[in-house]
Amino acid sequence: MQSTNTEALKTERLISEAEAFIRQVYAELSRPPAAAEERLRDIRGEIRETGHYTHTFEEIAYGAKMAWRNANRCIGRLFWNRLHVIDARHCRTEDDVYEALLHHIEYATNGGEIRPVITVFAPAAGEREPVRIWNHQLIRYAGYKTGDGVVGDPASVSFTEACRELGWRGAGTPFDILPLVVQSDGRKPRWYPIPDELVLEVPLSHPQYDIFQGTEVKWYAVPIISDMGLVMGGIRYPAAPFNGWYMGTEIGARNLADEFRYNLLPLVARNLKLDTSSNASLWKDRALVELNAAVLHSFKKRGVSIVDHHTAAQQFKMFEKNERRAGREVTGRWSWLIPPLSPAATDIFHSSYEDREVWPGFVYQRRPYEQ
Repeated sequence: MQSTNTEALKTERLISEAEAFIRQVYAELSRPPAAAEERLRDIRGEIRETGHYTHTFEEIAYGAKMAWRNANRCIGRLFWNRLHVIDARHCRTEDDVYEALLHHIEYATNGGEIRPVITVFAPAAGEREPVRIWNHQLIRYAGYKTGDGVVGDPASVSFTEACRELGWRGAGTPFDILPLVVQSDGRKPRWYPIPDELVLEVPLSHPQYDIFQGTEVKWYAVPIISDMGLVMGGIRYPAAPFNGWYMGTEIGARNLADEFRYNLLPLVARNLKLDTSSNASLWKDRALVELNAAVLHSFKKRGVSIVDHHTAAQQFKMFEKNERRAGREVTGRWSWLIPPLSPAATDIFHSSYEDREVWPGFVYQRRPYEQ
């Protein structure tokens, strides 16, 4: 009896979430209310018969855009309606998923004129996940633990070790591109190399100073998040890699600057001959500004899309105005929305937001290689 009641509650909850989603999508797309009700009749029947329902491409395409619009940690939401949505729900084998991921990388990179893209794979059925991508981002650098510390990206150490257990071997440099790791239907995951010609990287240099002095420093062009789930209308898509383009501080003030990442501020300060004997000299601040200047200069020199944090904050302000005009409240996580460099110089620093979940949305998932 208890099992029956639980299943009945699950069914009614899914119907309720589907109703809220479909009505919102159809209203925003200016579809007649009667069309939404007709669609919901079909969905209710499908859920009661099978325990789930299938989204149309239109529902997935608009729902994914809404999820970006609702992403509390993202400052770049002004462009939510420009998201290009690829329907890959038909992909079932690891090889098919791999080919779809390569297509995503190539289409999104677009020779440097980066396009915001999401590729949506098959939905979960209860605990079963037809497709799971192990990578945090489709393109990322390896991190190797050595006796003298980490070579490469410390944030990638655990995933790099998982890749090596699967048989992958990197060259051991600070900037080795990790493979794609794909798992289908709970089978043993498989790793695949990303062809070199698909990975656009930007060598970094400063427009005025030699801040690296012979040390190779570069970064990849497209940040494609691939380990988050997409939830819409009560349905979870455990594999839905998506990307926009970089805000410069993500690279220059976090990836390359954080002590627990590449930790380049001491190198930059040394090459700029800054006084590092006291925090009061503000050597970290000065080195941080020049490192970020190098990132923006290098990406623009190579013709690769990037946005500085002041422009991104202005764009977010425009997004807020658009949402107010549409009668929607903007939610957000303030600590993520403020840029990590000179945040007080942006409007966001002086604003406040309610950090609550709004659906559709993206969700964090357990990493399969971290038990």
